[in-house]
Amino acid sequence: MQTDETKPRPPLIALLAGEDSGDQLGADLIAALRARWPGARFVGIGGRRMQGEGFESWYDIRELSLFGLAEVLGHLPRLLKLRRELVARLIKAKPDVVVGIDAPDFNLGVEERLKRAGLRTVHYVSPSVWAWREHRAAKIGRSASRVLCLFPMEPPIYARHGVDARFVGHPLADRFPLVADRAGAREALGLPHDVPVLAVLPGSRGSELERLGTVFLDAAWRVAAALPGLRIVIPAANPRVHAKLAELLKPEAGRDGAPLLLDGRAHEAMLAADVVLLASGTATLEAMLAKRPMVVGYRVSPLSYRIAKLFRLLKTDVYALPNILARACGVSERALVPELMQEHFTAPKLAEATLALLRDSERRAAVVAAFEQLHHALQADLAGSAAEAAAAAIVELVEAPRGA
Repeated sequence: MQTDETKPRPPLIALLAGEDSGDQLGADLIAALRARWPGARFVGIGGRRMQGEGFESWYDIRELSLFGLAEVLGHLPRLLKLRRELVARLIKAKPDVVVGIDAPDFNLGVEERLKRAGLRTVHYVSPSVWAWREHRAAKIGRSASRVLCLFPMEPPIYARHGVDARFVGHPLADRFPLVADRAGAREALGLPHDVPVLAVLPGSRGSELERLGTVFLDAAWRVAAALPGLRIVIPAANPRVHAKLAELLKPEAGRDGAPLLLDGRAHEAMLAADVVLLASGTATLEAMLAKRPMVVGYRVSPLSYRIAKLFRLLKTDVYALPNILARACGVSERALVPELMQEHFTAPKLAEATLALLRDSERRAAVVAAFEQLHHALQADLAGSAAEAAAAAIVELVEAPRGA
C-alpha cells in the first residue's frame, strides 16, 4: 500500500517564456501537459495567458522583453543577475524538465547551465538554422536535451549534428481552417463579395513602417489606379502601428474606395483578400495558411545586407517562408511567391507583381492548391494540435530512463 511518503509526487515543470508569442505557446502547452499530468505544477517565467492556466510566474515576463533589442546593453547587469538567480532557483527546485520557449538569446544560456547541472532541458521553437549559420544546431544541442521544431525541415539538420530534435507542427496551422472561408471573412469585415480585395501588411513594428510603409502604400495606390473597384484592407498589428498608418493614409481620407484600416484582425483581412501584399516575416506564413496568393517585399539596410552576403550568413536564396517550405517539402522547386528584396523593393515593381496575380485567376488557384499541401505539411499529427504533439514529446523525454 502506498503512503503519502512513497507516492510519487506530481511532476514539476519549469517553463521560461520571454515574449508575448511565447506566453501563448506556453499557455497552450500547459493545457496539453495538464491533460496528461493533471496534478502537475508549472513554474518559471510567463505572462498572463500562462498564469490563466495555473502557472506560477517567479518573474514578470516583461523582465525579458528587452533581450535582443538595442536597449539591452543598459539593462544587461539586471538581466545577468536575473539569469544567475533563476538558474540557482531551478537547480534547487529540481524540476522534472525545463522548457525554454523561444527567446534563444536568454533561454539557451540558461538551458546550458541547467543541463550541465543534470536537469532535462527542452528548447521549444528552433532558431532558423535552415536559413543561416547551421553550425548553431550543435551549440543548441549542448543546451537542450531535446529541441521541438515547428518546421519539418529542421530535425534533419539537427540530426546531422547529433542533436535530438522533434517536429511537433506549427501552432499557426491549428488556427486556420484547411479550406479558407473567403465569403465569411468578407461578411465579417463588411466587404462586398463581387469586388477584388487587396490586403496590405507593411510590417508590424514601427521601425519597419518607417523603412517600408510608404513603398507598400504607394504600390497599393498604383494597383488601385489600374484596377477600378479594388478595395484595400490594412490591418494594424497594435495601436502604435495603427496611429502611424492613419498618418500615412491621411492623403487618401474621404475619397471613394479609401483603404479600410483595421484594429488587428489580420487573419480576417487575409482570408477576405484575393491577394496579399506584405513584408517578409511570419505574416507570410499566416497568409499561406489563409490560402491567399501574395507578393512579398522587404529591405534591410545596405550595410546589413552586404555583411550577410560577404560572410555568407544566409544559406538560402529565397526568403519568404512559403517559398522555403515549398522547396523543403518537395511541393515546388520554383518560387510560389514573388519576392522583391533590396534594390527590387520599389513601388512600381510591387504593383506590377500584384496586378499580375490579381489578373491571373488560374495562377492564383495553383498557388492556393500548393498552400493547402503546405498546410498539411505543417501539422505533425492531423489528429491533434501542435501543443499536444509538443506535450507528448516532453512527456516521452521525462518518462524515459536516464541515459536512454
